[in-house]
This record gives sequence, C-alpha cells and structure tokens, in this order.
Amino acid sequence: MNRIARAPSWLAHVVAPSALLFCLLASATPATAQIRIGVTVSSTGPAAALGIPEKNAVELLPHEIAGKKVEYIVLDDASDTTTTVTNVRKLISEDHVDAIIGSTTTPNSLAMLPVLGEGKTPAITLASSSRIVEPMDANRFWMFKTPQSDVMMATAIAEDMSNAGVKTMAFIGFSNALGDAFYAEVAKYAEVKHIKVVANERFAPADTSVTGQILKIVSANPDAVVIGASGSPAATPVRALRERGYKGRIYHNHGVAAPEFLRVCGKDCEGTYLPTGPVMVAAQLPDSNPVKKPALAFVKKYEARFGAGSVAAFASYTWDAGLLLERAIPEALKKAQPGTPEFRVALRDALEAIHDAPSNNGVVNMSKTDHLGLDQRARVMVEISNGTWKLVP
Repeated sequence: MNRIARAPSWLAHVVAPSALLFCLLASATPATAQIRIGVTVSSTGPAAALGIPEKNAVELLPHEIAGKKVEYIVLDDASDTTTTVTNVRKLISEDHVDAIIGSTTTPNSLAMLPVLGEGKTPAITLASSSRIVEPMDANRFWMFKTPQSDVMMATAIAEDMSNAGVKTMAFIGFSNALGDAFYAEVAKYAEVKHIKVVANERFAPADTSVTGQILKIVSANPDAVVIGASGSPAATPVRALRERGYKGRIYHNHGVAAPEFLRVCGKDCEGTYLPTGPVMVAAQLPDSNPVKKPALAFVKKYEARFGAGSVAAFASYTWDAGLLLERAIPEALKKAQPGTPEFRVALRDALEAIHDAPSNNGVVNMSKTDHLGLDQRARVMVEISNGTWKLVP
C-alpha cells in the first residue's frame, strides 16, 4: 500500500487502463469451464469397509454432465472427524468445489455441517442418521443424503421383531453418534410394538473385545439383540454372542451391508437379520418394484469393474449421489456457471427440487424439510444365509 502511494503519478495512467481491462475480462469469463465435485470418504480406519466401496463407485460416476466436464477430487478422511473437517475446508477454500459427496459415517458428516454452512456449499452425505439432515437449520440447509435414515431401518427391525413374537430385546452399539441415534430410534419403535428393552450397552469401533457388555446382555436373556454398529467392527458383538451360546434373534444396523462384513463375520453371522436397501437383493425383487431396473443396472456396472459379488450398499449410496447431481446440475446451469457462489446456490436449490427420481435405493422426492426424499419402498429385510443376502418376504 505504501509503495503504491509513493509511485509517480504518471504510473497510474499506465496501470489503471490495464487493470480495468483485466477486471472486465475476468467478469466476462466464467470462474471455471468445468464442474468440480469434492469427495471425502473413510477409505482407511475403522469405517474402511464402508469407505472403500464408496470410493470405488466414484470411478463409475459421469465425467461429463450437460456438456460440462466433471472433475472429482477424492480425499481420505481416515474415519476421523477432525480430518473430515480439514478435508471439507480444503475442498471449499482451496479446490473451490461446486459440491461435496461424503462423508462415510454419521460422526464425520455431523462434523461437516458448520463448514458447509460457512462455505455455502451443497453436500450429499453417505451416512445414515436422520440427525444429519434433521431438524432443518442454516447448516443442514446445505446437506442432503442418499442412505436410508436410521428411523426407517429401526421401524423395519421393530416390525420384524413383533412379527417373530419378540417380547424383550437388548441393544449394543457404537459409543458415538451412530450408536446413540440408532438406539434412540430402535427403543422408540420397540416400545410402540410393546417390546421391552432389557439392556443397553456400548463399545468403541476400535475395540477388539466386548465380553463384559455381552455377559450383561446374555444375563438379561433377551429374545433378540440389536447391534447398532457399522462395517467390520459390527462383527465383534456377534462373535461374542455366539461364544456365549446365545440362541435368540440378532439384528444388524444397515451399515454392515458389504461383502467385507460377510467375510469378517463368517459363520457367526449365519441366520442374522438386517434391514438394507433393495439394491443388495436386486435380482430377488419383484418386477413391479420401481427400484429393480436401476439397481440391476448398477450392480452389473459395479461388478463388471470390481468383480462378481463385490457390490455393497455403500457403493450404491455414492452412485445415487451421482444420480442426484446428474439431475440437479443441468437445472443449476440455467442460472449460473460452475465455480461461482451463484452456481452453488442454484445447485442446492435444484437438489431440493428433485421429484420422482428412481435410484438404487428408492424413489426420491425431496422438499424444503426433507433432504432424503425416500419412503418405505427404500428398505427391505434380509437374512444372512449361506454367506449372502436373502430377501425376507
């Protein structure tokens, strides 16, 4: 500033026209010719069984939408909330992305909310808890989601327990936001079905033993046990229950719907149940199901790239995020160009306006108060049988 003030007066006459020309050119040129989508997923750490298929699915997303090239900037948040926040700040402030896909887990996605509100950038989470998008506020205004909410899956478990004659249940889940949120919903709907909760235990995703918690549960002798955990760590309580000779029904959170979980849990998970998205049993769905056609197409595409039997629900959540962006981007381009605040606002508005959009997991109908947009068609109950998923009629 001081150097400019001391410059000779004639210099202003030389610099000013050049500066003016630069400003005019900059204002007439879009900030970027392509669309930039940031991705932060947990491809390492305790949630890697979820994050790896999510990251894989990014490879299948379109690289051109409505005549614009699309670039994906993929970061690993290592299943850590602090790293997630760092990633999101970088994607917004340094990479200038137009939207973000991620993160993998509920705690990570909740941690993103203030950064999204501050950066006014739309995001589509791949995590389950309804708390990520509800209740609507200034930060959640920018967040959308593709996975079925814990509310939907908790009601499915409660209905199945009631149909099976279950009168008492125990819960063991993660000692984090996912476990707390899932327990709240399961307990609420169990009460509606007149099922008594006789135990409520917690464990950390990195714990290798839950013997103490399982001893308390087994001593309460529940008819069923619900495990509120995701990824490979969710196998730990099942293994402990089997070692103690537990014979009741066992239910999982939908965060285990991946081949890696089946591999890790092995025979201990035979005969256990979970609610999941229709994509996991696409071939078993009736032809009348609106999800069957897009789900089968995705399974074929994913397994052609990553191998037979490799599809996971988490990969489908990424793909569904891509489907939402494919719908919203052409609408946003009618109002603004990529790389601008105006485009981010237009893209957010276009996501919120999506209706009657079939996806891998349901038919999406967004609204100002519903940034998930799925109904009960987005869930099915499956049994783990012979190392695979079997649709429960």
